[in-house]
Amino acid sequence: MKKAILLLAITCFSTTAFCQNTDKDDIKKAINTMFDAMRKGDSTMLKSVFADGLAFQGVHTKADGTNILENEKPDGFIKAVGTPHKEVWDERITYGDIKVDGPLASVWTPYKFYRGPVFSHCGVNFFQLMKTTTGWKIVYIIDTRRKDNCPE
Repeated sequence: MKKAILLLAITCFSTTAFCQNTDKDDIKKAINTMFDAMRKGDSTMLKSVFADGLAFQGVHTKADGTNILENEKPDGFIKAVGTPHKEVWDERITYGDIKVDGPLASVWTPYKFYRGPVFSHCGVNFFQLMKTTTGWKIVYIIDTRRKDNCPE
């Protein structure tokens, strides 16, 4: 009886850990697709990982040190990505904390952004994703932007 209970406990734990790892891999895949689309200038690929109703915001620090919250238009970003531009838009991220609760995920990604080979700015992205019948979709992005004190 004790062996059966132990086996059941191990099986339940292993299944839960496996499911969370699979979700985290799929979440990373959605975010990586976004950045691959930016590098390729592919707005169709970009839209494939965005949920309807996507919200974009940015936190910016003004010259006087005041922080402001800017609401941005996802359609403008999608159009900019798909409009031909000389330089490759290369946002290089590292994955920080990934939290998953059923169909909701949050992801912290420090980044450095390059236009072609030239460094432009850095900061942190914070993503909210939702699991849909067609996979994980990005529903919310907020970021910071600066030229120095870049996160590692």
